[in-house]
Amino acid sequence: MEERKKDVIRETDAEAIALARSLLRTARHGALAVIEPETGSPLASRVGTATDVDGTPLILISGLSAHTKGIVANPVCSLLVGEIGKGDPLAYPRITLFCRAVRLERGTPEQARAERRYLNRNPKAKLYVGLGDFAIFRLELERANLNGGFGKAYLLSRDDLLLPSPAVEAIANAEQSALDHMNADHREAIAIYASHFGKLADKAWVLSGFDPEGMDLASGDETGRVLFPEMLAEAADLRRSLVEMAKEGRAAKS
Repeated sequence: MEERKKDVIRETDAEAIALARSLLRTARHGALAVIEPETGSPLASRVGTATDVDGTPLILISGLSAHTKGIVANPVCSLLVGEIGKGDPLAYPRITLFCRAVRLERGTPEQARAERRYLNRNPKAKLYVGLGDFAIFRLELERANLNGGFGKAYLLSRDDLLLPSPAVEAIANAEQSALDHMNADHREAIAIYASHFGKLADKAWVLSGFDPEGMDLASGDETGRVLFPEMLAEAADLRRSLVEMAKEGRAAKS
């Protein structure tokens, strides 16, 4: 049995890590699995998702829901993300994240940042984020199972999924002002990032997040992801990369 398991699981490589991070960053919802405290039975429910700057999943859930009661009683949980399209749903990649939920208390810097990023990804949540029974939880990653399609199974560690960059906090502090500026004054550059670097469809894309590895985009309910040419090391690298990418994209079109 152990030998058969080794045959099924592929060696985790850079391609698998890139796919796993992309699935996590582009997800707007997922299936959260918790243990029902009254019965000890597994309970799965759909939740909205976002990520913190380092890649940690974020969820906003009501204290009245069964899944919230589950993770309050036992914070061990898992989250399945991965979009499907036409045809066989099992042919599309998905990832199961094994996590431990941590509630973020209102009034703390951690909660304010998580709420900001969650609303940038899920703007419709502004209707209920301020209600007293709602709270944001960080799903602290422990490990993950990636299914990249038929015969493509991988085991990933926490370090495979989260960004180790020293720029995480610096980017987080500069992020919102940069997003506001780009979305207000540089929509043409955003279109270049989406089309030239992200190979995304021609839509009215806006930027919804920055991190040391790349940028998140949204157009209505659709999401996209564009990687920077290299990992950012400090906040000043963000502006430099955006300027250089816009120049490169314009040159390619001329």
